[in-house]
Amino acid sequence: MGSSYVVTGCNRGLGLEFTRQLARRGDRVIATARRPEEAEELNELGLVVHPLDVRDTGSVRVFAAGLGEIPIDVVINNAGIGVASKPFEELDLDELAGIFEVNSFGALRVTRALLPHLRLGHRKVVANISSMMGSIGDNRSGEAYGYRGSKAALNMLTRSLAIDLRPEGFTCVVLHPGWVSTDMGGPEAPLTAVESARGLISVIDRLTIEKTGLFLDYAGQRVPW
Repeated sequence: MGSSYVVTGCNRGLGLEFTRQLARRGDRVIATARRPEEAEELNELGLVVHPLDVRDTGSVRVFAAGLGEIPIDVVINNAGIGVASKPFEELDLDELAGIFEVNSFGALRVTRALLPHLRLGHRKVVANISSMMGSIGDNRSGEAYGYRGSKAALNMLTRSLAIDLRPEGFTCVVLHPGWVSTDMGGPEAPLTAVESARGLISVIDRLTIEKTGLFLDYAGQRVPW
């Protein structure tokens, strides 16, 4: 038996592909989705799919409590949302707050709830799926305030998490999956979910504590903050 993984947002796209590839190679995958009954492709994998809404602290607590004392080696905080970019004057700040709840704070809720399980695991890895669009240094086109801002916040939160948990042997990173052809990435994206997930899993496999706090892409290359 391989390592034990928790993957959030598994109903489609990258999360579904993470689950498929990890399960295929023999890892134990605890897959989650907001509405498991609607996750048809995920359910076809034959796994138990756990209900989880990363926006809801109660949902996260129930999920973690339901795992008992299972050791977890790796948490992949993949759940995220993207919305159409709007000019500054048309921004809906309540909508922006909702994006931060999922893309930024969701990863913190899940990680905090699963800390006891991670402490029992061998690897103690937290891999938060970010985006190049959260890179301040790479922003040359503006707009996308909610998505850019929430991913930049996730990057900073993960950096702090890496510093705070390093003494316990944790490795915490943010990962850029590339521009992936999913419902979020769109059909013009050059990278398939299969390729991106394969690359990211390889990166996660090679993580050591010396890499904690880094921003890496699916090929293992450093991404500018």
